Amino acid sequence: MIATRELTDVHGKPVAIPQHDALIHLQFRRFAGCPVCNLHLRSFVQRHAELEAAGIREVVVFHSPAEELRAYDLPFTVIPDPTKQLYREFGVEASPRALLSPGVWLPILRAVLRSTWTILLRKEKGPSRTPTGGRLGLPADFLIAPDGRIVADKHGKHAYDQWSVDEVLQKTRA
Repeated sequence: MIATRELTDVHGKPVAIPQHDALIHLQFRRFAGCPVCNLHLRSFVQRHAELEAAGIREVVVFHSPAEELRAYDLPFTVIPDPTKQLYREFGVEASPRALLSPGVWLPILRAVLRSTWTILLRKEKGPSRTPTGGRLGLPADFLIAPDGRIVADKHGKHAYDQWSVDEVLQKTRA
């Protein structure tokens, strides 16, 4: 069970967690412009309407400052947490295995190729050379019920170890 809290999104708007009328899929990602995070979040952008129709609200936390995150246009709530306060509260860690695990190598290659292309086409801004909070963050996912219960959670073992859209939808049906 998590305590009711009010977070502030990248535009300075308040965001209540939990929310009385929806399940919250709270995603912890790495830094603004992270190619691996961008690759993953594309699937959530593409299926955003489907998630909303299922009563799921996406809230994505990055350990980057708001001004860096505003450069990315996402259809869901984005929370800046440059001091990693929420990361600590939810037990979300950083580790060299974020990038060293063989399970992340192919996604890193795909992500870097995709990001390089979109950056060259000026469709996307590149990441900072020295991202706030570092490059070794691990992802985490939490499904939070309207009463504050954590219905399901996952702490990633490497940078691309997180729930897919299908897994989130499946967990909400359970």
